[in-house]
Amino acid sequence: MNRATAEPPHLGTAGWKPSTAWIAVTVGVLPGLVVSRVIVRDGGDPRIWVVLTLIVTTLVGLVVPIAAAGLHGRPSASDFGLRRPPLARATALLVAVLVATYALALAWVVALGLDDDSENVLDRLSAGNTTLNAFLVVVLLAVATPLAEEFLFRGYFFRAMSNWRGVGPGVLIATVAFTATHVGWTPAGFLVPVAVFGLGLNLLYVWTGSLYPGLAMHAILNSVSAIAVLEGWRIPVAIVVSVVTTLLIARLIAGLLGGRPRVTG
Repeated sequence: MNRATAEPPHLGTAGWKPSTAWIAVTVGVLPGLVVSRVIVRDGGDPRIWVVLTLIVTTLVGLVVPIAAAGLHGRPSASDFGLRRPPLARATALLVAVLVATYALALAWVVALGLDDDSENVLDRLSAGNTTLNAFLVVVLLAVATPLAEEFLFRGYFFRAMSNWRGVGPGVLIATVAFTATHVGWTPAGFLVPVAVFGLGLNLLYVWTGSLYPGLAMHAILNSVSAIAVLEGWRIPVAIVVSVVTTLLIARLIAGLLGGRPRVTG
């Protein structure tokens, strides 16, 4: 018996179910939300171990979708969209979606006159603002978070929702779910820009057929969010390093997952 017949058929994303997708989102997101509420002090918390703990709990969102996919058969890199898209087209779409997302979010904020002066988790973690503290906060926001959220929401959840209701509804459901996980952590008025951000990432994933452009876009925008802990020349360096590091880790995961012929029946 040869290897091709010895191994069970690999259904890939066709076997991913919406029920496991909802469980994956809950299990992938909840630990980070609960832990950050419990261990981050009000009024400023520069303790290094706190940021390290948040990085670890955030990365649960990376492990969970891979494990959930494994319930339906061994997943491959391409199942999560870890495939190289045409560089020129993917870059053009990335820039277009990034600019459109930022412009729409900015228009919303200006139109409503929103001004977020309330203290958030980033403000608390930035207290003291030592070099190591700033570095770890950037890793949390611009590397760990993009990896976890893209694998969870685009790589797994969206694909499962598309199996259930089709691509269009899958985009909308994934956008709503992504936005919902920010409730309580983002002022109500800013949830619309979060939704626009999530919609842009979902469309970028659909249009390119790859997770890499969304990972890059997510890392860029989250790096900009981390400007509060940076200054001067560190800002552009942080953006470039965050994007490169995020993509390299994703490429490493793709190598570990590998490829495998799929049966879509």
